[in-house]
Amino acid sequence: MPYASPSTLRAPSARGPLSQWVLARLAGADDPGAAPVPRSSAGLDADLQLALYLCYESHYSDIPGAVGDCEWDAALVAFRRALESRFEVALAYLSESVAGSGAGVRAEILAMIECDDGPSLSRYMERHGTIDEMRQFVIHRSPYQLKEADPHTFAIPRLRGRAKQLLVRIQTGEYGAEEDDHVMHSELFAQTMRALGLDDRRHAYLDVLPASALMVSNVISLFGLNRRWRGALVGHLAMFEATSVEPMGRYARALERMGASPEARRFYEVHVLADAAHERMGLDMAEALASDEPALEDSILFGARSAVAAERMFAGDLLAQWHPRFRSAVAA
Repeated sequence: MPYASPSTLRAPSARGPLSQWVLARLAGADDPGAAPVPRSSAGLDADLQLALYLCYESHYSDIPGAVGDCEWDAALVAFRRALESRFEVALAYLSESVAGSGAGVRAEILAMIECDDGPSLSRYMERHGTIDEMRQFVIHRSPYQLKEADPHTFAIPRLRGRAKQLLVRIQTGEYGAEEDDHVMHSELFAQTMRALGLDDRRHAYLDVLPASALMVSNVISLFGLNRRWRGALVGHLAMFEATSVEPMGRYARALERMGASPEARRFYEVHVLADAAHERMGLDMAEALASDEPALEDSILFGARSAVAAERMFAGDLLAQWHPRFRSAVAA
């Protein structure tokens, strides 16, 4: 049965002093106090990830509980930069575990994929997943998928030449130009949520999302909202597209096995077709940018590694909840 949503969403609950300060600032508190200083080790914890997510989301959509236009609030932007500095350090450390050795950007990205030994969420879902686990998975993907493509689109004015052209082609597909009915992929994901009986509104599930689910979105926003990370944004998208086709097919087959409707499956089935072409274009785009701006090669590869690292953490957290044999691997 489709989800019947209430009229309004309430503001999310704070996870600690960082997100509490951001929520107070968004709510228009006259004096939320001095911004707290994030701990040096806080880069991946839930409090920082929620605070950063809320800072970023003001550039995309309305946030429950926010008063007025907060997008360029000077105090929030300054605080966001402090959060980003902690996140970047943690992301660099996390990404060191992503192996790969090749000559040139394309070969290096393909080598990362070949060497990736992280847990496969899509294989688990195809073979063993339940409909309740699929609902939980979809909820955890919603922070990014309900705005799919938007963070990567920030790179368009920051690129030039062949790389820009290829990015525009990829994004045009993400916004529905390749579909007969021109439905955007973000809307197809919302359709999947509705078909599974879930609330398809942005931010509806913030209180149940772990740090890893918020991080998947935050990595892309970090790269998208900072011009200095345009190389990383391109590398992230290239990796995203190059690792999409097979998992999307598995999720579609999982939903079919579970008896889900065609409406629930369409998001995944569309990506099997679209991302087969986008995979090639993404790698071409990364190569074109490296050729045009050789100084960005390390950044491109960092973006690709970050995509793998974030997805690894995301998959590990969910699988550890669902199956005992994954718990020891995540703890290790």
